[in-house]
Amino acid sequence: MPQYSLHINGKLQKVIAEPDTPLLWVLRDELGLCGTKYGCGVGVCGACTIHENGAAVRACQIAVSSAADKRFTTIEGLSSTGEHACQAAWVDQDVAQCGFCQAGMIMEAAALLEGRAHPSDQEIDEVMSQHVCRCGAYQRIRKAIHLAANAAPEKKST
Repeated sequence: MPQYSLHINGKLQKVIAEPDTPLLWVLRDELGLCGTKYGCGVGVCGACTIHENGAAVRACQIAVSSAADKRFTTIEGLSSTGEHACQAAWVDQDVAQCGFCQAGMIMEAAALLEGRAHPSDQEIDEVMSQHVCRCGAYQRIRKAIHLAANAAPEKKST
């Protein structure tokens, strides 16, 4: 099996895996980063959402062989202590019920706020409706994203 060098959460990680192994399984089984969840395996539910070079992507849809030269962030890399504005807002708004999909939702919300400091309800709904939350916490998710947007430091344009 080939060896791959992956940039995960700011660290270079070397893994051995079959080329078509989904990055999701490398994260969970090889690197022990179990915050990224398996949901549907076809990129629809969003439970496996991580950041690739800052953009939200589905880890179940990325072959490890195509992951080199890209930088990935998982929920563990967003903030290991839960201090990221989205993580704190999720707790404040008591978003999680079962919690299974929440890491993916938080990753999606963080990417949204990176690209749009203060998204509208419509923008939030459009992005977050790409995730499946069987508990139906979408109203609290929207409130949490607005709270995180107001708590996050403003970005300075360069």
